[in-house]
Amino acid sequence: MKRAITLLSFGAILAFASTQLLATGNAENGKQKAATCFACHGVDGNSIDPQYPRLAGQYNLYLQRVLHEYKGGQRNNPIMKGMVATLSDQDIEDVATYFSSLPSKLDTLKGHISGDK
Repeated sequence: MKRAITLLSFGAILAFASTQLLATGNAENGKQKAATCFACHGVDGNSIDPQYPRLAGQYNLYLQRVLHEYKGGQRNNPIMKGMVATLSDQDIEDVATYFSSLPSKLDTLKGHISGDK
């Protein structure tokens, strides 16, 4: 029993420590760098227009991947490609950290799926 508790404790500590290692972005810097994003995605990352995705509360690494895909051309959207063209890898980490740190207001998909009223 002691061994199981020790292993669980060690696992919890390791999981917590690795989460901190993955969070390399700076949310405050990200908020400043994301100023142009606010027009479509909202200052709080909860766009009210269904054509723009809500970014608040999304997974950090997912947001980073998507931004890199727009920048690299794997995702084809001329507006987003232009928005991310000047972002460095650190800028992308910061912006993703900012939006992922915000609380999401998306509690249901109703009204957020094409054709759904």
